[in-house]
Amino acid sequence: MESQPSQDTSDKPKKVALVHDFLVAYGGAERVFEAIAEMYPEAPIYTLLYDKERMGEYFKGRDIRVSWLSKLPRFLKKRYRFFLPFFPVAVESFDLRDFDLVISSSGAWSKGIITRLNTKHIAYLHSPMRYAWDYHEQYLGEFGARGKRKILLRMFMSYLRVWDRQAAERPDALLVNSKFTEARVKKYYRRESTVVYPGALALFEKSLEPSSQRTIAERTHFLVVSRLTRSKKIDKVIEAFNKLELPMVIVGDGPQRQALEGMAEKNIVFRGFVEESELVRLYSGARAVLFPSEEDFGMVIAEALSFGTPVIAYAYGGVKEIVQQGKTGELFHSATPEIIAEGVLRFLQNEGKYDKALMKQSVAHLTKENFQESMRKFIGAHID
Repeated sequence: MESQPSQDTSDKPKKVALVHDFLVAYGGAERVFEAIAEMYPEAPIYTLLYDKERMGEYFKGRDIRVSWLSKLPRFLKKRYRFFLPFFPVAVESFDLRDFDLVISSSGAWSKGIITRLNTKHIAYLHSPMRYAWDYHEQYLGEFGARGKRKILLRMFMSYLRVWDRQAAERPDALLVNSKFTEARVKKYYRRESTVVYPGALALFEKSLEPSSQRTIAERTHFLVVSRLTRSKKIDKVIEAFNKLELPMVIVGDGPQRQALEGMAEKNIVFRGFVEESELVRLYSGARAVLFPSEEDFGMVIAEALSFGTPVIAYAYGGVKEIVQQGKTGELFHSATPEIIAEGVLRFLQNEGKYDKALMKQSVAHLTKENFQESMRKFIGAHID
């Protein structure tokens, strides 16, 4: 027989659980979650799916509790996006009765956990669910929806929006990663939230090392660091650089890699996932970093600027809170090959005029330590 959790009191240690959508690849959201997990080393981690092989050393040794989706055959788990209908049910199935405080890290699902009355739930939102709100037509296209199937998927998207709105009402407090996300939360969920910028600069100390200080003449390539999915629009960058014939390195992996490699000319090199030391070398040796998609924050942008590397980015989303046009990079207003190429040409005309000191200063506050301290203050104010 399970023991019932005792009544919460202010003088006893609080039992904490952490929840994250997926641990199947290490990206910006996982870096933020890792910083949260460091704050609570004894807390169990709940997640919908966990790929131990791909996560490698990340979260190694932690108590990771995976949903019943983990019982799916391995070949199906690698196609987890096709299991959208099961995610709401799976996240609601987590048994969190024993915990006084639950902190969720959510790009879509984890905010929808169900907790008991006396459990405080604080959700850090990386974004309102993009499937359901901003880009539902795009996602319908990615699923190849036609005819009756498209009608059924539209009906499912309507259900998903209802579920997502209800799920966003469950946390006791919402934290978000940018003012852009704050505005989206207010529009779609009709809730107030608090901005706590993520600790984007895990590589910040390395950006200060002498080996990372490169002159313009020593910078040889353009750089993309991204998951290789359709929504990231890396294909548009490749089309632009095929015509520009400038050297570019692409770091990252994903379902679109094979297709992207097939369309790339010889001036474009794919590196897949790289070690941190190699990523430092690539950032510090880049002439500029390309960032073609709309993101709620943009971890890659902050990392690039910490190395004094300018950014050429799509001018929507959280990027406008980080990049200063003409001073720390260039912004373009349409993610088409022609407009991206135009942004690169503007960069080439101004190369050498960008303010390296301003680049570093503009992101110096985005450290893991500052993020964790802000989290502690917010959590402390809401659980007392």
